[in-house]
Amino acid sequence: MNVEIDPFVRDAAARLGGGVPYALKALAGQLADDPDMGRPSGLQGVLAVTVDGDMFEDCPDLSVGYVREPDRLQIRFLRPARSPESPAGSGVATDTGPDTHDEGREPGRDPDRSADPATAALTVREVADAWHRITRLLRRKAPVSYAALRAGAAPAALAALEEVLGVPVPVELRALWLLTSGDDGGNGWGCLPGNGALLSLDAVAAAYRRKTDSQAHEDTRNAGRPEGERITVWKESWIPVVALGPFDTASGLYLDAATGYLGRWSRFNDRHDEELDTLVTYLEEAADMLEAPALATRDKPGLIDGALVWLSGVDPAQEDRWRPLTG
Repeated sequence: MNVEIDPFVRDAAARLGGGVPYALKALAGQLADDPDMGRPSGLQGVLAVTVDGDMFEDCPDLSVGYVREPDRLQIRFLRPARSPESPAGSGVATDTGPDTHDEGREPGRDPDRSADPATAALTVREVADAWHRITRLLRRKAPVSYAALRAGAAPAALAALEEVLGVPVPVELRALWLLTSGDDGGNGWGCLPGNGALLSLDAVAAAYRRKTDSQAHEDTRNAGRPEGERITVWKESWIPVVALGPFDTASGLYLDAATGYLGRWSRFNDRHDEELDTLVTYLEEAADMLEAPALATRDKPGLIDGALVWLSGVDPAQEDRWRPLTG
């Protein structure tokens, strides 16, 4: 079995400890011999194993996720994990067990449980492929922006966020957050079109609380309004995903968990318009524009001092420093 390790995963391994790249290599050898050694993760189509860090110098316990195909296996994410104690003689990896992806989740709250497995697996692959296309280009041409991306979220952190939101996180958003849990901004610019930045999980929770509080205020007023004049500024199924910028959360994009489409939100409760993009198509278009800048339509990618900067968000005072990205 051919085992591939995404460059983003290799970079994450190098940052986690001197022994992590070797542990990852050892795990890849095990998976080549036994590709079914993993257990289902919190995502349909993604298997996960834990690595006992005590087996290696300068290596924490690790959670590693991979996708298996008939002729190859691709390691998609890597993060520190508090793994269960490895049985004697178990070698490098053990199964993840239920505590790595079910911790803190109530029965019936698994967003993937009711989804068609084949569709969910395809969605996971599409999100991962689009995000890896984006990060590969950032790694090569915009290292400042690449370094600003956070590591993937732990399944337990996603379960905790679901408790705050009160709604299951859709499979596509869950897949993205397992790959990266936010964008701190390269020199102040987010890496998505318009210099938008992926919100951290804490920022998602804070924005959601603000918006639901605002809707609760409107609901109080709606009680005295005719039915046709009642105002909706936020729905429970809307999950904030992207902010206007890493330091500007006045507006951004949400994902409607009920419909799967993106929409615009604003702190000022102005009119909401659906983007008619899914998260998959949004990420795929961003990747397309980065790989073929000459064909970009919505925005134009460029560089300022090693950071990716989209033309629509460039301050006029800095336009002379902006250089268009070349494919």
